[in-house]
Amino acid sequence: MLLIVLAYLGGVLTIVSPCILPVLPFVFARADQPFAKSGLPLLAGMALTFALVASLAAVGGGWVVAANEYGRWLALGLVAVFALTLLWPGLSERLTRPLVAAGSRLSERAQGTDGGARPGASLLLGVATGLLWAPCAGPILGLILTGAALQGANTTSSLLLLAYAAGAATSMAAALLLGGKVFAALKRMLGAGEWVRRGLGAAMLAGVGAIALGLDTGVLAQVSTASTGGLEQRLVDRLSGRPEGGAMAMQAGPAMMAAVDRGEGAGPAMMAAGGAMRMAGGPSRAALPDEGLAPALDGATDWLNSTPLRAEQLRGKVVLVDFWTYSCINCLRTLPYVKAWAEKYRDQGLVVVGVHAPEFAFERKLSNVEKAIKDLGISYPVAVDNGYKIWRAFNNQYWPAHYFIDAQGRIRHHHFGEGGYAESERVIQQLLQEAGSKQVDQGLIDVQAKGVQQAADMAAVRSHETYLGYERAEQFAATPAAVHNQATAYATPERLPLNAWGLSGQWTVGPESATLDGATGRITYRFQARDLHLVLGPGSDGKPVRFKVLIDGKAPGASRGMDVAADGSGSVTEQRLYQLVRQDGGAAERTFSIEFLDPGISAYAFTFG
Repeated sequence: MLLIVLAYLGGVLTIVSPCILPVLPFVFARADQPFAKSGLPLLAGMALTFALVASLAAVGGGWVVAANEYGRWLALGLVAVFALTLLWPGLSERLTRPLVAAGSRLSERAQGTDGGARPGASLLLGVATGLLWAPCAGPILGLILTGAALQGANTTSSLLLLAYAAGAATSMAAALLLGGKVFAALKRMLGAGEWVRRGLGAAMLAGVGAIALGLDTGVLAQVSTASTGGLEQRLVDRLSGRPEGGAMAMQAGPAMMAAVDRGEGAGPAMMAAGGAMRMAGGPSRAALPDEGLAPALDGATDWLNSTPLRAEQLRGKVVLVDFWTYSCINCLRTLPYVKAWAEKYRDQGLVVVGVHAPEFAFERKLSNVEKAIKDLGISYPVAVDNGYKIWRAFNNQYWPAHYFIDAQGRIRHHHFGEGGYAESERVIQQLLQEAGSKQVDQGLIDVQAKGVQQAADMAAVRSHETYLGYERAEQFAATPAAVHNQATAYATPERLPLNAWGLSGQWTVGPESATLDGATGRITYRFQARDLHLVLGPGSDGKPVRFKVLIDGKAPGASRGMDVAADGSGSVTEQRLYQLVRQDGGAAERTFSIEFLDPGISAYAFTFG
């Protein structure tokens, strides 16, 4: 019930989100009609259609996305014709093409020859609006879609999506009722009614244009990030009782989870709130609670450094389960501590199990994981969870996530994200003592991590994780707006605001990455942080891709990252996270650019520290 209330409230908040602007004219076009016969069926059709399409897209395959795209274009044409008949009522009598005739009949039925409203036609308009509506994805919608993808098609997921849509419909109904009163007042003025009608027709055409150009999921979605995201996150934290404070973690997005059953790294073209950096963790505890029986580690597609571990083998041992993925910067920064704990407490009864749950498609390749484990010096068992079966069993949502399991196989503590290392080690010591270990070292490890694994300077970080694939991209500043899955020539302005980024050259923007099609190309980002990382991979031929990094138009020099020479040169030889900048002397606001001198490079995500 709490989740349904949260979903409903999240939907209500969409009325103050800029992404609602393109479809508001479709709703207000019925402001002069009786609400029960016109506005209510329209909003009901819109809510039901959105909930149905969102449910299918969260759990379905690529055919859902394709069908939805065709439906959107059909709906755009239908609404555009309706808008034209509002502008010029006589137009419907002269236009005879099939689509226009359908729009004309829709207009006449919605209006009625006697000036009344017909619920069926209004419901059809609502269905069209539901196909076109793409709400800005904030934390609440991201939570709902992640749950839908994790749990699959079920009644709960559909009810949550319907509650979200109902919340949006409620706020729009209030606006529609208020708009009806304003419309009636204007209509009483001599000649004003016809001009208001034409104004609504023009506004509808503007909305159609905004949706056709992708402004509803591009520019307006970026504006929305600052408008309702913070409010939604506070609402989530308050209603869920999640403690504030803690360390940075990476949250799984619904697109990643939707790809599980299709063997891909990215899901349908659905806006995702996941992937955003967020705070997690919790206060220290004197007594450890019982959080329930730990799920079995069954379902891994492969095991590395060990044969498959079963629950009965681990009984009597203290177990630390670490969910991670090798291109995740947060995971890389926690690894020195996990490795140190595994080494220090191994002979006292601790078993560390890494669960590698991939975020990107290339992380599903076993040889890539094997190489990463070797390069990172991981010697403890690692379960390769390409099917996310262990992830689902733990109901996990974060990288990294640590679950501490006692000798009886029960979860006694968990921690999401970086930080809390002293508390986590104290938990290990306590569980070992409970298990009967007599010589538990009570000291704490002293980790001096270097390179990409060095702890972040979060006090100076003003830039957050940014994805380059269209499913989770934000603040894309290049022109034209991102074109999905099609080679396009982009240009980026010389001056960018903080956290804006862009492409230059011929690129194809896919669901989870941007791939260079031209001979050369560039990515530019205005950031503020000590460290800048970028997840990159060479082309399908595997040939190294040369690059040149500049900071404020100059070679990085002493501010180079570990994967860059002082003159800014370097090369991408494998699919992984590359540290490109470590600022010398503080985390000032700078403009980063990387020019690729060979085609085929794929860029996935920026991270900072």
